[in-house]
Amino acid sequence: MAREVQVTVDCADPAGLAAFWADVLGYRVQDPPPGFATWDEALDALGVPPERRNDASAVVDPAGHGPRLFFQRVPEGKQAKNRVHLDVRAAPGLTGDARMAALEAEAARLVALGATRLGRHEPAPPLEAGHIVLADPEGNEFCLD
Repeated sequence: MAREVQVTVDCADPAGLAAFWADVLGYRVQDPPPGFATWDEALDALGVPPERRNDASAVVDPAGHGPRLFFQRVPEGKQAKNRVHLDVRAAPGLTGDARMAALEAEAARLVALGATRLGRHEPAPPLEAGHIVLADPEGNEFCLD
């Protein structure tokens, strides 16, 4: 039986990181529960105090195909390199210079959104097509592939 996957990210600012990843992936922040026009309205009804309203956030694929990303506030900061990371497929079907140019353009866009550029790995055929390593605003590494 196939399972649905959610990717959960521990972070300091769930709303901020959710907004960043929504821009990266073309996702949107998840709608509030049915019957509520806004998240503030829903959280008011649930009795969540203002200081707890950024404890969690989620983004979803508007087409319903990709996994939900859930961001949860934790007290500790990032300690070491990620053991799992996302590969953002920014140049599907492209090879060589065209691929790397597309990756560079996307890297520039994401740096403007708050990402940090960590490195570039050149193509080394036949197994390595080349990629760029970035970190999100909280230091979580990901690749433009």
